[in-house]
Amino acid sequence: MADEDGPVDPSEFGSADAPPVEDKPYKIIFEANKCIGAGKCAEVSDNWELSLDTGIAAPKTYFVGEADLDDEISAAEVCPAKKDRGVIHVVDRRTNEEIAPDPDGDGTLSVDW
Repeated sequence: MADEDGPVDPSEFGSADAPPVEDKPYKIIFEANKCIGAGKCAEVSDNWELSLDTGIAAPKTYFVGEADLDDEISAAEVCPAKKDRGVIHVVDRRTNEEIAPDPDGDGTLSVDW
């Protein structure tokens, strides 16, 4: 992980149980503690479910392939949490860059834990 002044390193998350990069080159990093339960992610991606009990969304899987990438990008981009910066982050495991939502436009992981 990065120090307090640097960006968060996406490779620090979920690497222990990850499938091979060749099979699932993208991973989802989800700031569940900041989810506002709007459910927009579940409207655009079958990977996301909104729990009526908790009011929080959750992905069915954190690792996806090319076939599911567009849906995950859509889920990240429609998330209204954090003043439309979103709490769903799609990271390319090969380059360690954030693909979506990438509000800063520089590929760094836009989490604020």
